Amino acid sequence: MTKNNDTITISESIRKSAIGLAIFAFFTAGIISVTQYLTKETISSNEKNFEARLLLSLLPDGYGAEQILNNAQRFSDFKLTSLDLLNVEDSEVFYQLKDDQGRVETLLLPAVAPEGYTEAIRLVIGISTQDGHIIGARVTKHKETPGLGDRIEITKSDWMLGFNDKSLQNPQPENWKVKKDGGDFDQMTGATITPRAVVKAIKQALEFFEQNKAALTNS
Repeated sequence: MTKNNDTITISESIRKSAIGLAIFAFFTAGIISVTQYLTKETISSNEKNFEARLLLSLLPDGYGAEQILNNAQRFSDFKLTSLDLLNVEDSEVFYQLKDDQGRVETLLLPAVAPEGYTEAIRLVIGISTQDGHIIGARVTKHKETPGLGDRIEITKSDWMLGFNDKSLQNPQPENWKVKKDGGDFDQMTGATITPRAVVKAIKQALEFFEQNKAALTNS
């Protein structure tokens, strides 16, 4: 009898533990879901504010965050080719900035560099519609190595400023590479993969613009 009782006691203990774990998991999942629901709007707002600050940093004084964000356009609403050059979905947005006559003078395009050292690097690139030169480029999201690849952040180095005023003619397309690969762009000490990926992504954004300039500037 003692052996049977011990077996029953162990079985009940296992069953109670399993029930306890299930209840704990249920409530934990519930807490996480509620937290995500309650903070979703705040997170979205913070992301929008961060995006607006980055976009503003690409432009001359005089532009406001609302002015930029209110001019968001979806790629899917335009007849475009070679969207794969940007490595983004057609549901994503870009921004048109217009002059006093309503003509699009600047485009802010998102782009993804899939060959980052750890994962894809997201960028936004400001392009003048007049002659296709870069007004500025910023990294919006990355997980590159701290102290090495993370110098693509404008707060940690001025490396990204090296793209200012560049175009497909300056330098020539074949020179849109890091110097280690025979191109014109500096790499970072101890980090070549990250700048190589960024240079390629920005060049492809310029190619996308050239192929779709008429459609992208149609307001």
